[in-house]
Amino acid sequence: MKKYYDWLKQMHINYARNIGVDYKLFEYDNDFKDYKKWFTNKYPEITTYNIVNFYKIYLMYELSKQYEDILYLDFDAVPVSNNNFFDTWDLTKGIAILTNKSHVDTNLHTKNIKKISQSVRSPTAKYWNCRALLLESNMSGKNQVYNTGIVGINRYHLKKLDYWNNFDKLIANMKFLIEDKDSMFPTHIQKLFGYDNETIWSYKMEINNVGVQYLIEEWHHFMDKWNYIPSCTNIVHVINKNFKYVKDWHEKNNI
Repeated sequence: MKKYYDWLKQMHINYARNIGVDYKLFEYDNDFKDYKKWFTNKYPEITTYNIVNFYKIYLMYELSKQYEDILYLDFDAVPVSNNNFFDTWDLTKGIAILTNKSHVDTNLHTKNIKKISQSVRSPTAKYWNCRALLLESNMSGKNQVYNTGIVGINRYHLKKLDYWNNFDKLIANMKFLIEDKDSMFPTHIQKLFGYDNETIWSYKMEINNVGVQYLIEEWHHFMDKWNYIPSCTNIVHVINKNFKYVKDWHEKNNI
């Protein structure tokens, strides 16, 4: 990302300019350092990686004070067309976001779930973590697994999401679920629990009944285990960080 920093930033700037919207890049500046210091002091159990991901949600709320509609992109989410996101997605109808539910093993007793190499950042981990949180709140446990690398959202739905309400209690519940010696979940599931922004996002979507529109591949192409970009793609989420491939593809197609 450091090597391709200038190109990535310019791709974002060009896209914003072409569709006629403001562009703001948030980096490792004093505002973030202050936020990290505050967050670490208040929640010392949470890693810097997770703080970064909570910070982007904090920024969405800050931006909503000025803007009605917001398109949030992780820095590795690269616009590769000039199609206007805001013309395609009516954000009054719900949050525009990708669901990774298809990548989740939802069977608690399957043999595969014990064999699959998972981490607290995997879709399967987030699904079970959110399910546990929902059950603690006397909900059914049914949930989606959202990827917040690309999010289209407006002021109304941010308010309805109510992400920061009872945040202390949520973190305490997550800590309890991680450490509970009498957990209702088997050890191989409990080991997946952590402090993840997308787990809380899914929890809030369910508990507050927030409207959602699922982003299709054209608007959130997930480039992870292979290098491939369909011709109809508008935004590539470069999970595998092969920015050279994306840059070459973009130049070859003369977009």
